[in-house]
Amino acid sequence: MRVLVACEYSGIVRDAFTAAGHEAMSCDLLPTESPGPHYQGNALDVLHDGWDLMVCHPPCQYLSHAGTRHWHAPGRAEKRNLAVEFAMELYNAPIQYVAMENPKGHLGRAFRPPDQYINPFQFGEPVRKRIGLWLKGLPLLESTENLLPPPPVLTQHRKISGKVKARHFVETATDWKTRSKFFPGIAAAMAAQWGDPERLARLGRQQQLFAA
Repeated sequence: MRVLVACEYSGIVRDAFTAAGHEAMSCDLLPTESPGPHYQGNALDVLHDGWDLMVCHPPCQYLSHAGTRHWHAPGRAEKRNLAVEFAMELYNAPIQYVAMENPKGHLGRAFRPPDQYINPFQFGEPVRKRIGLWLKGLPLLESTENLLPPPPVLTQHRKISGKVKARHFVETATDWKTRSKFFPGIAAAMAAQWGDPERLARLGRQQQLFAA
């Protein structure tokens, strides 16, 4: 399969599909950190290049609930709307199979709720982070190695209303580049479960049968 991994500079998902025998390319405004096929530029430039499957990670800076304390900052609404428009251009690309990943946040309201939420600890990663997956033509991603979830850290944040509310989360890193990197365990599951075109076609026929 020809696989595009949009908005990825780490090469983690790209390399997982490559290791599974697929022709995979990542793309991002940043150069890749892992040697391999990579387009440095706007993902929209390469959406029409005949891909079979795309995994996309639209930037969540203006979409994640982690940024609600800046919700009413000047220019924030415009940037949030542009972020949603970009995500929609990715999701609606002329590609048969699409998986769009984003943390819980504004995209679930501006677009629709995700098809599923997953956590890295369900895929052998000792991290708690709720990740939404919006799927087009793909089955739900199944857990591969369910670890005990790490204990949450209780912190406080200020809601849009200005009220302080306790929340549970585990901060995986302090800088945005490290936080934005994807999880190898989830990437391997994507390549294994979504990289079989015969399985995808069979599941598609079953869905059509049940919908009839």
